[in-house]
Amino acid sequence: MPSLLENMRDTNRRLTFWLDSLGTGTGTSALPTPDHMAALLSELLRAGAGLRSRPASSHSADPDLDQEIAIYRTLVERMRDLLPAIHSQLLAERARLEAQRARVRSAAQWVCASRQTL
Repeated sequence: MPSLLENMRDTNRRLTFWLDSLGTGTGTSALPTPDHMAALLSELLRAGAGLRSRPASSHSADPDLDQEIAIYRTLVERMRDLLPAIHSQLLAERARLEAQRARVRSAAQWVCASRQTL
């Protein structure tokens, strides 16, 4: 079974991959897919479970683990800073989809009305 240190390294590697794939390093971010969000949540849950299982007496006993936890904290803060932009993008996408739905509904009503007049 992998140690907490190995799990944190893997988690940090995967979180870095997912955050980089969102384009967060370039100043612009892409709209995350459901797969992105599921992967990020999965990593957070996995890391949280590992950190909760860490004995309280082991704090600062392993400098490598402390370093990985510091990296993890930085990545979580990076995600936190990204969330308002993601939220705005999702609201804009929702508005676009609702407008598109209204146009389709209007076209369907027009088709039904024109069939009745024939």
